[in-house]
Amino acid sequence: EDFLNLIFKAMMKDSLNSSHPVSSAVQSSEQIEEMFDALSYIKGASLLLMLKHYLTKDVFQAGIEVYLHNHNYGSAQSDDLWDSMNEITNGTLDVKKLMKTWILHKGFPLVTVVRKGKIISVQQEKFLYRVEPENWTSDASYLWHIPLTYITSSCNFTHCTNAYLLDQKSGM
Repeated sequence: EDFLNLIFKAMMKDSLNSSHPVSSAVQSSEQIEEMFDALSYIKGASLLLMLKHYLTKDVFQAGIEVYLHNHNYGSAQSDDLWDSMNEITNGTLDVKKLMKTWILHKGFPLVTVVRKGKIISVQQEKFLYRVEPENWTSDASYLWHIPLTYITSSCNFTHCTNAYLLDQKSGM
C-alpha cells in the first residue's frame, strides 16, 4: 500500500510537462544529483515491475541473473540490463526497444480502450495533468511500447493471461 501511494505521487509529478526522463545524458555533477529523485527511483521500480509482469517472473529472474553474471565486479549501463533480458527472450521481444520508450520519455501514456461489440480498440496519447505554459513542449511524437495484459471469460487472471504490445498510436 505504501509503494502504491509513492507510485501515485511520482505519477503526479511525472504528469507535469516540467518532468524529466528516468534516464538522460548529463554534463555536470549538479545534473547527476537532479536525476536521482523520487521520480527516477519510483518510476524506475514501477517500470521494472511492469516488465517482470509482462515477461513473467521466471523470464525476468533469468534476465537479472544473466545481467549480474555478465557484470559482476564491473560497471554497467542501463542498456546492459536490457541486453541481458534480450538474451533470455531470444529475439521474441526487443526488451531494449520497449524499455527505452519508457525511460527516455518524460511522462506516461493515457490508454483509451473502446469496445464496439466484439471489437476492442486501444489508443495511446501522452497524459498531462496540467499544462504549464512556460514549460510546454509538444510531445505529439511520443510513442510508448505498452504491454497490455487482459483476461477473457474463458480465462481468469490466476490461470492464464493474454498479452498485447501496443507499439503504435492505436491498435485492435
